[in-house]
Formats: sequence, structure tokens, C-alpha cells
Amino acid sequence: MSAAAPFAGGAVALAAAIRRGEESARRVAEVVLEEIAGADDLLHCFNAVTSEEALRAADAVDVAVAAGRDPGPLCGVPVALKDNLCTRGVPTTCSSRILEGWRPPYDATVVSRLRKAGAVIVGKTNLDEFAMGSSTENSANGPTRNPWDTSRVPGGSSGGSAAAVAAGLVPLALGSDTGGSIRQPASLCGVVGLKPTYGLVSRYGLVAFASSLDQIGPFALRVEDAAALLEVIAGHDPADSTSLAGEVPPLAPEVGRSPAGLRVGVVADFLVDASPACADAVRRGADALVAAGAAVEDVAIPELLHGLSAYYLIAPAEASSNLARYDGVRYGLRVDADDVATMNARTRSKGFGAEVKRRIMLGTYVLSAGYYDAYYAQAQRVRTLIMDAFRRAYERFDVLLAPTSPSVAFPIGAKSDPLEMYLSDLFTIPSNLAGHPAVSVPFALGEENLPVGVQVLAPALGEPAMLRVAGALERAAAPDARGPVRPHGAGAGR
Repeated sequence: MSAAAPFAGGAVALAAAIRRGEESARRVAEVVLEEIAGADDLLHCFNAVTSEEALRAADAVDVAVAAGRDPGPLCGVPVALKDNLCTRGVPTTCSSRILEGWRPPYDATVVSRLRKAGAVIVGKTNLDEFAMGSSTENSANGPTRNPWDTSRVPGGSSGGSAAAVAAGLVPLALGSDTGGSIRQPASLCGVVGLKPTYGLVSRYGLVAFASSLDQIGPFALRVEDAAALLEVIAGHDPADSTSLAGEVPPLAPEVGRSPAGLRVGVVADFLVDASPACADAVRRGADALVAAGAAVEDVAIPELLHGLSAYYLIAPAEASSNLARYDGVRYGLRVDADDVATMNARTRSKGFGAEVKRRIMLGTYVLSAGYYDAYYAQAQRVRTLIMDAFRRAYERFDVLLAPTSPSVAFPIGAKSDPLEMYLSDLFTIPSNLAGHPAVSVPFALGEENLPVGVQVLAPALGEPAMLRVAGALERAAAPDARGPVRPHGAGAGR
């Protein structure tokens, strides 16, 4: 039986079927676990599969349904978690040797909310080490492969989550997005990936990369399912000092609403740096929105092109501070030595991979005396300019339209130059710097029949309008541009 079969109608429909007793949460979990076992040796989406815990959770859902109780909005729906989300008693490694064997004593807030909503957590997904990368090649556990073409990357850093959803192994997954790490792999894998407004989703229990940029968000095959998952994990959390106060409005109903009357700006500056297929998808998406009643026009926001430079000063600076805690004393790996300083140096040298070391050194440099003002402080001023540019744009437009990625999925090993890899996030980084929401919607097939996502950007707390536009794009998209796909060695797999 195909893993796609139990949730062919989507996660929301699956939850409703289990709630009505038409489907068994246990059967769905068994099918999903069987499919993961059959496909993951090739794809390597998962760092850990929690089979026993998943089956216990599924049985609890079935018992509740049989007793006439509602287990929650995600009743029995299997969900995968990026392996930087603390999960009580389950190894949480961030795909790094330095956290080998560490089992958190608590759940991240989003994990607790998933459990409360009746979701069945099936495992932890692979990522670029400490979420630093755009291809999921920087994992200490080896790369994840794109199910559309297993010789290619799934994007990153949340590549394991994106690939698991794209291959139909799970209907929903969580990732984290610091500079595009949900949206870029969503585009490369032909799934929906949503980065919420900064503070809308608690970061408590997310292993920090860059604390002013990190945000947790959903992957799904459908926009409605992503919105439903966001409703579950969003909301104020007193354990996170950056968590926004106030109630979260219903979001899933917005997906079916017409975009008629909305003002949409196409970020023309980005189209120049996108591949022809990616730029064409944005233009065709804009045409579809016009046909649906939206007002669309090009807008120039050249300040956004400076986001990449600012990000690669701010994010490493915050990373160098956050990763100082991994010293061989409190967490994971320890390489013994005759004195504490040598032990600390040896542990970090062996425990961290090349990309993490690169960013720690860069971040430490830009925060050092004599260079702070020239680099870090200047990057923060550029960040302010980007936020001001967005503010002016959103005075004219409700949402913005742009490519998600400059290209389709590239071959594993093709981008050995770090700068070339960093350019993968050119179109996604500005939303992180501003703290704004954005979503990638699979829209078309590009080179080599690989998926292309179109990105919808919105101002802070602009998720309702953003989801209206995302739903309209999904309805106008090429039907074969999204998963699930069966793992395929070259070219697109259906």
C-alpha cells in the first residue's frame, strides 16, 4: 500500500476520517512506518524513527475516538520533526557529532502542542548541521536526497522534513527557517513550506542558530494543511520572551478565499537573478492572480538585494554566541584532555563540521573589538534599511510575489564554493531579517522536470492575506508540480 493512500486527501481530511472512525490511527501509523523503512535507506530523510512511541500515540488516539472523545485537530496525523526540536527522551542531535547521544529532558513547545492536538510523531529528520546550510549536505549523518531525483539535493537546512513530505512518507513535518530553511527546500522538493511571523510560534525548545532570525514552521502537500498545522503550533508562550501576545485568528479558512481585491507587488529585482523557469513561474503566478481578481504590478525594492550580505554577518555573529555552550561539559560529545581549555578545544574541533566552524569563526571575528562597528553594526543598519523598504512596499501592496529559489534542485556536490551555496538563499533572507511571514507554493516544473516554487511575502502578522494568495496560486498551479513522488534516480519521479 502506498504511504500516500491514507492521506491522499490531505492531513485535514485524514484527521476528520480518523475522528469519524472511518480510518484507524494505528493503521495509518503502521503504513507510514513501513514506507519510511522502505524508502529511507535511499533518501535518508530521518535521523531517528520513533516507531514504538508513534504506535502508542496512535493507539491512544483510537481509544479516545472509540470513547467518543475528540483527540484534537490533528487527530492521528503522522508528523515528522526537524532534529533541532527538543523531544523528551528522544535523541536530538542537530545532525552534529557534538550532540551525539543527547536526549532532552523536555519537549519543545511546538512538540507539546502537537501532542495535545492528537498528532502522531514518527521521527526526527535530517538537516544541515545546526541548520547551517542550503542543501542538507552539511549533516554529520550524510546528505538527504531529493525524491524527485535522488542525485540532487533537497535544499536546506530542513531538507529531511521537505523530502519526507515530498516522498509521501508523512503528510506533515516541521522545520526551522533562519534564512530560508523552510521555503527553499519546499521549492526544491515540490511541497508547501511556510515561515510564520517572528514570534508567532514559540522558539522554546528549538536549538538556537541565530535567535533574532530563527522561526519554526510547517511543511505540507497542501496550503490548507500547512495553515492547519500553523494554527496548532502558533500562539503565545510565556517560556519564550520573544513570543507575541494575543490570539491567533483561524488561518485555514483563508486558503479557500478569493484573492480578489488584494494588491500584489511582483519583486522585479529578484527576477533578474532567477533562472528562466523560476522567473517564468512568478510571471505565470501573477497572471493567475490577475485572473482571480487581484491587482498586480511590478515593484522595485533594490534594498532587498543587500539582505544576503547583512545576513551572513548577523547570523554567524549570533551563532558564535549560541554555540559557545557546546564545550564538552554540559552536552553530548567530550574529548578528554589534561586541562579544561584543551578538552574544550578538542571537543569543538572534533564535534563541529566545516561549515559550522566557518560560521563560528566569521561570527567571532565580526563581534571582536575593532571590527564590531565596521561589520556587525553596519549589517544591523542594513537590516533596518531593508525593514524600511518593506514598510514602504506594504503601504502600496498587501503581499509581494517573488521566486523562492534562484534555481531548481542542483546535483549533490555541485556547489562546493560556500559563496555559491549562500546565494541559494538570496530571495528568502529578507523576510527573516524583517521578521515577516512568507510561504513557498509549488507552482510549476522547470529544468529537468524538477519543481519550482513561487514565494508569497507579507508584512508582520499578514498570514491571512498571504494564505489567500497562496491558496489561489495552488489552485492555478500545474497539477504535477507538487509531491508526493516516488524516489527516482534521474529526472522527475511520480
